[in-house]
Amino acid sequence: MTTPAKTRKPYRDIVVIGTSTGGVAALMTLVKALPADFPAPIFVVMHVPADSPSILPQLLSSVSALQVRHPQNGEVVAAGVIYVARPDHHLLLEDDRVLVTRGPKENRFRPSIDALFRSAAYTYGPRVIGVVLTGYLDDGTSGLWSVQRMGGLAVVQEPRDAEQPSMPTNALEFVAADYVVPLSEMGPLLVSLMRERAPAKTRLPAAELDLLQIELTIAKQGGGFELGIIDKGQLTPFTCPDCHGALTQLIEGKLIRYRCHTGHAYTVSALLSEVTESVESMLYQAMRGLEETKMLLHNIGMHFTETLQTAVAELFFQKADQTGRQARVVHESILKHESLSGDLQFERKRLP
Repeated sequence: MTTPAKTRKPYRDIVVIGTSTGGVAALMTLVKALPADFPAPIFVVMHVPADSPSILPQLLSSVSALQVRHPQNGEVVAAGVIYVARPDHHLLLEDDRVLVTRGPKENRFRPSIDALFRSAAYTYGPRVIGVVLTGYLDDGTSGLWSVQRMGGLAVVQEPRDAEQPSMPTNALEFVAADYVVPLSEMGPLLVSLMRERAPAKTRLPAAELDLLQIELTIAKQGGGFELGIIDKGQLTPFTCPDCHGALTQLIEGKLIRYRCHTGHAYTVSALLSEVTESVESMLYQAMRGLEETKMLLHNIGMHFTETLQTAVAELFFQKADQTGRQARVVHESILKHESLSGDLQFERKRLP
């Protein structure tokens, strides 16, 4: 007996892809392998500079049989189209429509891979296939965790096959991926997965769904404080490197994340990287201030020398020398300072 259409399970028919460093070549290889009748929409976030025009749709169109474009806000989702996030805008999904927003950055990026993946997971649940490709640090790990948590599939590029293995490696550290394949197998795999019926929607605790909905609202419009994000995790003594707001710690399985009350979000890797970079910047500011002080003290000393006030001039010259020594100490600290990230764990694993 034929199953009535209204009771048939939907297919795995939503594909979301995240990539960063090395992403152009990876995406071109992947989309080239997809047939013209690919029965699903594909949504792509690749990190690009906010102030640069993106030619990624043109590049992908040159090798793909599918339509490729930057979507308009509110555009209805269509199968067989590759939607590419615009620079400096999040790409989100809601009620079978594409949202193009400028909500707070996540992991220092807008568009954010995590934001796209979460919105797809919340909207389409088990119909989603999340794909993490080559890239630096770990944007996409949290979002992929949400995709799988909501019943979707997690697909990760084999790290040894990636130009930059950090993103795939981080994803595999925290998500038990359903498939780990090289790029050469990714296209055929997606075509095969399109034939699968999606399972029933996963039932999650109300508190978990509430947090997911709040994070999606933040990605759309910001306003984390008004939405109560501070109360959804453990308040920490740390502050947001971007706006200096208070950071709340959120836990997803083994993954630790942070959100500030204005909405910026960080994984441990991204937060550590940003904090250590800001320390270097502050050290340079301190050195600049000390060197300017030295020059000013020396200038004043010269004035008193010219007016034959030798004793007073000597005092200023001594203070200038002392300040110069302090500046050299700061300079030595800068040379020894390291820019760190959570990828230290993977560096440790590679040590002999």
